[in-house]
Amino acid sequence: MQKSCIILAAGDGTRMKSSKPKVLMEVAFEPMIDWVMNAVIETEVIRKNIAVIYSAESVRSHIEKKYPRVNTFAQTERKGTGHAVMQAESFLQERGGDVLVLCGDAPFIDTETINESYELHKAHANTVTVITADVDAPFGYGRIIRHGDTVTGIVEEKDCTDEQRALTEVNSGAYWFNAEALLKALPRLTTANQNGEYYLTDTVKLLQNDAGAYKSTHSEITQGANDRRGLRALNDIAFRANIDRHSDNGVDVIGECYIARNVTIGQDTTILPGTVIRDNVTIGKNCTVGPFAHLRPNTRLADGVKVGDFVEVKNANIGEKTSIAHLTYVGDSDIGKGVNFGCGCVTVNYDGVNKARTVVEDNAFIGCNTNLIAPVRVGENAMTAAGSTVNKDVPAGALAVERAELRMRDSFKLNIQRKYKKK
Repeated sequence: MQKSCIILAAGDGTRMKSSKPKVLMEVAFEPMIDWVMNAVIETEVIRKNIAVIYSAESVRSHIEKKYPRVNTFAQTERKGTGHAVMQAESFLQERGGDVLVLCGDAPFIDTETINESYELHKAHANTVTVITADVDAPFGYGRIIRHGDTVTGIVEEKDCTDEQRALTEVNSGAYWFNAEALLKALPRLTTANQNGEYYLTDTVKLLQNDAGAYKSTHSEITQGANDRRGLRALNDIAFRANIDRHSDNGVDVIGECYIARNVTIGQDTTILPGTVIRDNVTIGKNCTVGPFAHLRPNTRLADGVKVGDFVEVKNANIGEKTSIAHLTYVGDSDIGKGVNFGCGCVTVNYDGVNKARTVVEDNAFIGCNTNLIAPVRVGENAMTAAGSTVNKDVPAGALAVERAELRMRDSFKLNIQRKYKKK
């Protein structure tokens, strides 16, 4: 049977006090909607047939650039989640089968929950399966109303009775629907509620004869963010989960560090406080990174590399046992094995228009305060003298020295006058 997915991404982020729509706010360096998109793409049950409902053009642009095969539908009027799904009626009619509906601002939906909820949805022949979880603090969430194993409805916080507010099983905002049944239910939605909106949750009551629920063991799938405090809480959860994963794999992460999801780190590597590691970074075994280092995307550190304090590495390959100890920038570079960078070195990779690469071969020694003007190559076992600006290739085994003559001016009066300066 055909399977598809609709992602609701029309939130504006007003309470975030941001010019960006909410789904483009970042959790662990990734827009929230990318977390959701990637979870869907990685599932066994859905690999294509995805639609995104947007209101901001920046969301549409982001999706079309990063996920070019995804369908987009505009919600020009903000009339609730049910109204948002109505914008994709043509998509539903064309695909049929079963459709997963997700919130683009709930980043922690996971593939396990998607796959297992679909198995339950099919096994019970449900027309709708609500994905739920038990939470310790249910305030603000829609409560799941049950009669035995059957879900009879979802009541939003503003519409709850005192008895319903005490319930801890809440709606995650994710559902599996039979597309044909959903298409029949959507025209029956009304705005008879506190917000005067078309609630997608009301479809559960309309379809209650064949409605069920899958209760996820991952309570974080329910979490979203409406303001900056909520966004910070999501980031705390995400960064802690990433650190725990690396710790479980034999990595020492000391103090506060910020590591993106798709980072690979080898055993017995140490990450020191204040380090930021962005996405698509690979670090080998027995490395040291930090404190206060920044590894940007497309960085590869081989085994035994040292990246010290206040070092930034971007789009670079660093060979085994190379040391970049402190106050250095290495960008768009290919660095060999056993290379030593002194303090304050820079690969000058950008001329204001184009980026160029620097190559440093095995066992070279880059002296303190060296500027390597790309494109440039430093040969094997070559050296650069401290304070040199190198704009020509350095042959293997050579020493590159670039210094102006040092001149002295005796009795430099301007400096002598400083001691008489009024304070």
